[in-house]
Amino acid sequence: MRVMVKFQIPTEYGNDIIRSGKMNQVFDRLMQELKPEAAYFYPEVGLRAGHLICDLADESKIVHIAEAFWFGLGADVEIVPVMNADDLQKGLGGIGEILKNYD
Repeated sequence: MRVMVKFQIPTEYGNDIIRSGKMNQVFDRLMQELKPEAAYFYPEVGLRAGHLICDLADESKIVHIAEAFWFGLGADVEIVPVMNADDLQKGLGGIGEILKNYD
């Protein structure tokens, strides 16, 4: 299952973990563990924020991701299922059968 992990790190907490070197350690561990297809980092409403696109082989991995962001970065985190263009095309290919049930 492909997911988008959206996160925001509170400014003061982010400052503290950058000074301590913990932020680099946590992100190194997350990148190695999750192997994201894409990772983007940016400021959002004055906070450090980002998106990771990850393909999870096991949905129970959601717990590990959320806890790593909460405990490791003090971050607000949202995990959203997403599709790429190929997934969308595949899904749209079967829509005719669904529509038959609603005519």
